[in-house]
Amino acid sequence: MRLTPEYLVREYQERIYRTAFSICGNRQDAEDVVQNTFLKYIQSSREFESEEHIKAWLIRTAVNLSKNMVTAFWHRNKVPLEDYLETVPFESPGDAGLIEAVLALPVNYRIVIHLYYYEEYSIRDISRILRISESAVKNRLLRGRRRLKESLDESADDRETEWLPATALPSDKTKSI
Repeated sequence: MRLTPEYLVREYQERIYRTAFSICGNRQDAEDVVQNTFLKYIQSSREFESEEHIKAWLIRTAVNLSKNMVTAFWHRNKVPLEDYLETVPFESPGDAGLIEAVLALPVNYRIVIHLYYYEEYSIRDISRILRISESAVKNRLLRGRRRLKESLDESADDRETEWLPATALPSDKTKSI
């Protein structure tokens, strides 16, 4: 089975972009990955079993291209994430913090978190896309959630103490008995 590139771009461009962005961390690289993913499809002579198979292949290709992108030596000279996040409109102030926390995760956790929560793939589908066992997906989700919780709890603690006067915060000189 082969579908037209035009159809695939219309149907999956945003999904592939979000996947690539979650790994690359910047717009330009994610756009390059999307373009290269569709180019690989066009250049491929592979026959697919179904549209789901094509979708999984596109996501897997985007993940691989994104990983290659972030490991390239020139990737270190990109625009900082903070600069980009300032230009993105969020529905609530907490959304920016959540996105920052997800993007700060190690890439293995970030990928499964993104595919599970943002792309709504099942654990079985993620396992197939990433070519890892279902238990590995579950472990990465578990560890990724823990790291996210720790990160978000720390930032919540920081926000809670921002309004306190300096005299209310414990100092290094005071010791508890």
